[in-house]
Amino acid sequence: MRETKEIRKSTTDPECGFMSRDNKQEMFCYLDHRTTDMKFNIITDVFVTPGNVHDSVPYLSRLDRQIERFGFDVEAVALDSGYLTNPICKGLSDRNIFGVIAHRRYQPTKGLFPKWKFHFDNELDIYICPNGEELSYSTTTREGYREYKSDSKKCANCPLLQECTKSKNTQKVVTRHVWEEHKEKVRLNRLSKSGKMLYKFRKEKVQRSFADSKELHGLRYCRLRGLQNASEQVLLTAACQNMKKIATHLAKLA
Repeated sequence: MRETKEIRKSTTDPECGFMSRDNKQEMFCYLDHRTTDMKFNIITDVFVTPGNVHDSVPYLSRLDRQIERFGFDVEAVALDSGYLTNPICKGLSDRNIFGVIAHRRYQPTKGLFPKWKFHFDNELDIYICPNGEELSYSTTTREGYREYKSDSKKCANCPLLQECTKSKNTQKVVTRHVWEEHKEKVRLNRLSKSGKMLYKFRKEKVQRSFADSKELHGLRYCRLRGLQNASEQVLLTAACQNMKKIATHLAKLA
């Protein structure tokens, strides 16, 4: 029997989406996916989606739109942890863009080793477990994840078994996406000198832009229902913020 997923729908505004995220209030809402430049914090793009659309979904298409429309030569981008996905890391690599993305904390199963305890040997295409045993490649799923499996006979007598897996056949399985290397590259970018500087600017620029729109321009709430109306409100708010930024900059030059 095929499992069905229940999607909550608002009776007053069917076009919005129900947002449910850790440490955030659950609600029906719209999301403003926004891009700002690094130098003056000018808003270069806003795109509104229902609240149940993940941040990472429209990102690459919006990035391409700005490059094509404005002729931007994008050298680097700084993003929050919601964008740390394999497709985005691969997309940035394909576009030769230096990506810095905030670290996402994964919660391993309580009492078991986290994935980083298993070392990947790229040349041999194997994982090495904390006890020094090999996990060999087995298969690739339709979702693009390569599975590496241990020798269940060796695992059965391993002193670290209880900290490694709870599987009944005593076999450990570690998965690795086919684009995992691009995500690892982005992680290293964040730890570099340039990466730390860009990550600091991310908090000072785009996060402040969101805060200003909510606190000073009433964007915390939608004034009208419907995706089109919400988009118009966000666009007008962004235009007002940009005019203030430009006026402030020109005043300094006078």
